[in-house]
Amino acid sequence: MPTLYEGGCLCGAIRFAADAPAANPHHCSCRWCQQHTGALTATWVEFARNQVRWTGPGGAPDTWRSSDCSSRAFCRRCGSSLGAIDDAPTVALLLGCFDQPDSPGLEAVFHAFEDCCPVWNRPLPLTDK
Repeated sequence: MPTLYEGGCLCGAIRFAADAPAANPHHCSCRWCQQHTGALTATWVEFARNQVRWTGPGGAPDTWRSSDCSSRAFCRRCGSSLGAIDDAPTVALLLGCFDQPDSPGLEAVFHAFEDCCPVWNRPLPLTDK
């Protein structure tokens, strides 16, 4: 049976269902992600556009054009950031919007723009014990 990931915004108006497999789960600390989420690091999970269905009573999220190739997605009612809808057939969803963010297959595998994070917020290096 295929895995189904579900989630949505704070007020519940925008809901999604996304079919596995998820692609490219990663953290990003670029300035765009920081400003989009209000957090120093965002965690993204990508899906092909045809894998994502908007299932809530609010339908699809509103978008704001943030670059030549992507629009940021948010709930028009509560303002929650949900992700980005790219011109390429990709929908990148913010992991914090998932009902079960600890589901298998959603663990971040790299950190983009880690150098944009303040030094005091960077992960500590692993040490041998």
